[in-house]
Amino acid sequence: MRIGVLAGLFAVAGVLGWAVARLWSQLGTLPGVPVAAPVVLALIATVLLATALSLRARLAAQREREAGAKGVDPLMAARAVVLGQASAYVAALVAGLYGGCAVFLLIDGVAGRGQQVLYAGLAAAAGWLVIAAAFLLERVCRLPDDDDLR
Repeated sequence: MRIGVLAGLFAVAGVLGWAVARLWSQLGTLPGVPVAAPVVLALIATVLLATALSLRARLAAQREREAGAKGVDPLMAARAVVLGQASAYVAALVAGLYGGCAVFLLIDGVAGRGQQVLYAGLAAAAGWLVIAAAFLLERVCRLPDDDDLR
């Protein structure tokens, strides 16, 4: 994963989210931002973080050759990394959409939408937490370079 690609996805989705929110507001009433949006993203970030910490502890125990250390199946580690990468890309898009919606609501000053701005901002922040947890997971599961093995 590259942070530039994720930031680009976030920016494009943010502009798209702002434009759609503006268009929707002109055509009628803008739908509300669900309370579950930041909660679900925070749960995904928590699962990715717990997976990364668990794998890191298991790999450290395996490296230290502790008695009874439970090894890490390489295929499971690869699947965890793919899950983290997919989650990061989707989170960048979702965070961008909610971020664009939050910017529109802040700039437009729609009356009575303060909670919606808060929920959209929290969803955008939780999306970046998913991305951070995915980067940690990817770092934990990275194979050592050839120079590190010598």
